[in-house]
Amino acid sequence: MLRSLFLAAAGSARLERLVESAPAGRGVVKRFVAGDGAEEALAVSRELADDGLAVSLVHLAEDTESPEQARAVREEYVALLARLRTAGLAPAAEVSVKLSALGQRIDEKVAQEHARAICAAAAESGTTVTLDAEDHGTTDATLETLFELRRDFPSTGAVLQAHLRRTEGDCRELAVSGSRVRLCKGAYSEPESVAFQSPLDVDKAYVRCLNILMSGEGYPMVATHDPRLIAIAEDRARWFDRSTGEYEFQLLHGVRPDEQARLAATGHTVRVYLPYGKQWFGYLMRRFAERPSGVSSLASAVSARK
Repeated sequence: MLRSLFLAAAGSARLERLVESAPAGRGVVKRFVAGDGAEEALAVSRELADDGLAVSLVHLAEDTESPEQARAVREEYVALLARLRTAGLAPAAEVSVKLSALGQRIDEKVAQEHARAICAAAAESGTTVTLDAEDHGTTDATLETLFELRRDFPSTGAVLQAHLRRTEGDCRELAVSGSRVRLCKGAYSEPESVAFQSPLDVDKAYVRCLNILMSGEGYPMVATHDPRLIAIAEDRARWFDRSTGEYEFQLLHGVRPDEQARLAATGHTVRVYLPYGKQWFGYLMRRFAERPSGVSSLASAVSARK
């Protein structure tokens, strides 16, 4: 129930204004979001890199409604990648891109060309791009774009959501040599016809998908904060004779930093998913939907008074 409420709240402009105007609201946002602009994102990326962590930067721009906005997002990423190179943060820092931010809902072909330009900029900077997953209605189009981009940029990463019933099949198709696949539980509200609904069923699906990826020839990117699933991933890696350089863990900025440090200290590659940008509210609500325990910090921020 709480998960559904947060997902519904993601579209509430009134609640966004309430959080932003609350005295402690920006502090809550800063815990999970690097800042509004690239300068702040680069500074946080440097701090994480100095702590031995890798980074996947994402520019929050999900409300793209025009070709002009889509081009602006592409230009933001191209400029960001150039700055990563200049700052010496590549290849430890890559970028994650939502095709919706590049205008996928307006023109899929144009969005694909924008993504291609970003991949070219990443290659020039010596780093990589991962295509983020969104709601199930975009999965086929996103995977088609992935396969097209991989013709010229084979390191382009995919994201698969374990809660979707189709994902085991997608894992089998993508568990091939050189294929980078981020496996997450899934943060979007989906109907029962296409997605598992109970947390237990989602966890079971995650493990089944993890088994496929770990037993395949690709490069699994294990995106979870669940201690039990992290332990299972470590076990499966040993089971399938994978060294710590043959897979990685991915965690969200601001979530379980002690666990990020622990995993890095044991020799694992740990990549922090680091968002920045002004369209932070929908992202933040989905994070609380995934981890309702964080609601107390949001409630405190909203109710605080100067």
